[in-house]
Amino acid sequence: MLKKLGGIALQPDDIQWLLTPTALKAELLKQIAQAKSAITIAALYLEDDEAGREILTALMAAKEKNPLLDVTVLVDFHRARRGLIGHKGDSGNYFMYREFNHKAAHPIKMLGVPVKSREFMGVLHLKGFIFDDTVIYSGASLNNIYLQQGDKYRFDRYHMITSKELASSMRQMIQDHIESDKAVTSLTQNADSEVLPDKADVRTLKNRLSSASYQFKACFDGNRITPVVGLGRKRNQLNNLVMDLVNQSTLSLFICTPYFNPPYILSRALSKHLKQGKRLDIVVGDKTSNDFFIPEDQDFSTIGALPYLYEQSLRKFARRQQWAINKGLLNIHLWKHDRNSYHLKGISADKRYHLITGSNLNPRAWALDLENGLLLQDEEGVWESQFAAEQAHILQHTSRLEHYKQIETLKDYPDPVKKIMKRIRRLRADLLLRRIL
Repeated sequence: MLKKLGGIALQPDDIQWLLTPTALKAELLKQIAQAKSAITIAALYLEDDEAGREILTALMAAKEKNPLLDVTVLVDFHRARRGLIGHKGDSGNYFMYREFNHKAAHPIKMLGVPVKSREFMGVLHLKGFIFDDTVIYSGASLNNIYLQQGDKYRFDRYHMITSKELASSMRQMIQDHIESDKAVTSLTQNADSEVLPDKADVRTLKNRLSSASYQFKACFDGNRITPVVGLGRKRNQLNNLVMDLVNQSTLSLFICTPYFNPPYILSRALSKHLKQGKRLDIVVGDKTSNDFFIPEDQDFSTIGALPYLYEQSLRKFARRQQWAINKGLLNIHLWKHDRNSYHLKGISADKRYHLITGSNLNPRAWALDLENGLLLQDEEGVWESQFAAEQAHILQHTSRLEHYKQIETLKDYPDPVKKIMKRIRRLRADLLLRRIL
C-alpha cells in the first residue's frame, strides 16, 4: 500500500513543529484572527471552560470582523450534549454554543456529528484545524488542560502544514461527507424549536461515513503528505496504513499511544517485528498520567479503573517480550511529568514514514470511531532532524522499562480498584471491555 499511496507534494518549509500546548493555543488564536475565507474545525469536543470560551470568543470575533468568513465547527453530537463524567444535572457544551450564537450578530455553524446512536459505540474522533490554506493537526480537543490554561496540561503532538491542496482536500471531505449529511445537526438551535436527527438516519450514518475519502491530485515521488480517513473494520484505509507501516518497516518503529491496548492483529505484527531483530520503541503514559486516573486522596468512581486495565495490558505484552527488552530491541518508555497527562499518538517507521494521527491504535479506534491521519513520506530525509528533535522532546519525561515486573499487579492496587477488577474477571467482561476502551 505504501508504494501505491500517492500524496500531496510538500516543500521542506511547509511543516512546523509546535511541540507544546501553549504554542498550539497561541497559533490557533493567531490563525483564527488572520483567516480570510474559511475556518473548519473538527475535534471530539470544544469544552465549556475558560480555554474553550476563549477559542469560541475568537471565532465569533473573526466572524464579526468578516461576515463572509465561513466558520464551521464539528464536534461529537453525544459528547456535546452530556456533562463531564461524574457530573449530574442538565449540562453539556451545547448550552454554551447556543448562548454564544444567540448573542452573535453573525452566528457560526456548530455541528454535532452522531457517528453512532450511542457514544460508547463510537464517536467523531476526526481531527484537524483548517484555516484557509493552513492545517494544524493534533489529537487535542479544545479545553483548559489540552491548551494548558492553568498549571496542568495534557501532552499531545502539534504539527502545522501549509498546503492549499491539503487544506482544500480536508475541508471538501468534511463538506461532502459530514456537513451535508441529514444526520448531522446544528447544536445551536433554540430549545423550544430544536429538531434532533432522525434515529434511522443516525443508525445508517456509519455506513455513509465508511465510504468517505480525501480527494486530491496525487503524486508518487518526492516528499509528500497523504490524508487518510477510516471507520469500521472493513476497508479501513487508516487501519491498513498502520499495518503496512509495521509490516514493511525494515529497521525501526517509534510508536506513541496513550492507552496501551493494541488490537490482536497489531500486537501480533509488533511481535513479528521484534522476532525479525528490528527495533521497537513504544512511548506510553504511566497509569498516573492517564486522563482517567483518580488519585487516592480523591473520591473514586468506576471510570478510575481504566488506567489499571491499560497497565495490565502493557504488563502482559512486556512479559511476553521480556527477551526483546533484555536485548535492547524493545524499549518501552513510560511518560510521567508531575500531575500532567499523556495523549500522544502516531508511528514513525525507518525515520522515513511518519503517521500523525488522533487514533489511539486500540480496538475502539480500529472499529468504532471515525478517525483520520496524515502520512508524511520523507523520501529525501529533509525532516529527519525535526522528527528526531520531536522524539527527544517526547522522551524528555520518560523512563525505560527494564523488566515487566516493574509494573504493578492487582495485589498492589487500591482496594476500590481491586474490587472492580475482580468483578470484571469474575464476569469475564475483560474481552468486551477491550473492544470498547
